[in-house]
Amino acid sequence: MKEIEELLKKLDGKTISKIFLERLAEGINLDHMRHLRAGKPEAVLAEFKTVDEVVEIAKKCVSEKRPVLFTRVTAEQSTALSELGLAINERARTARHMRLEEESGKVAIFAAGTSDIPVAEEAKETAEFLGMEVLRFYDVGVAGIHRLIEPLEVLSKEDVDSVIVVAGMEGALPSVVAGLVDLPVIAVPTSVGYGTSLKGFTALFSMLQSCSSGVAVVNIDNGFGAAVFAHLISKRVRKKRL
Repeated sequence: MKEIEELLKKLDGKTISKIFLERLAEGINLDHMRHLRAGKPEAVLAEFKTVDEVVEIAKKCVSEKRPVLFTRVTAEQSTALSELGLAINERARTARHMRLEEESGKVAIFAAGTSDIPVAEEAKETAEFLGMEVLRFYDVGVAGIHRLIEPLEVLSKEDVDSVIVVAGMEGALPSVVAGLVDLPVIAVPTSVGYGTSLKGFTALFSMLQSCSSGVAVVNIDNGFGAAVFAHLISKRVRKKRL
């Protein structure tokens, strides 16, 4: 522990607090400077963590008035976190405390089917946590292509920086949207579909093979990653406008 303290002293020239070292020893090492360093605050994958571990992290963030987002929250974790005052979205399986104070742009989120909504909601919760305004268009998949007409009309009148498109099955919706808008499209394959969907790999491969240009693809069911990508695009767009 002394060696770590000396190393960190050299890195920032300041005395490392006893609290930080205690957390390191406990295995809970909160990333206090993430927002300043990487443009996004603390986020915690709750999956595979115990209720006690999640609660301990939440208590520290609440007491220090720091924004924190939990993803992949279990029902038991959700109950415990709600008792601490965190905002819960059961469908998204998220819990969050506070959000970025500055507005960081606008993103539109399309979900192909209602079965894709949980992943879309994770993206929505993450985007709002990061200070973004969100437009949502759900159940607008290619099986009823006419359902895209109204959302695209709305989108043409909005100052949106990017579009997140969530789809399972054959994953066709991002290609369609990318062929109709002049915005970056962030494609999110979901694990929704029958046997040959291969738990989302078919949609993933389809999106990677998109004939439409301007499509970037994140991992299967990764609404969180898509929203962070959208946030970073918006930050860059907003910075250039100033």
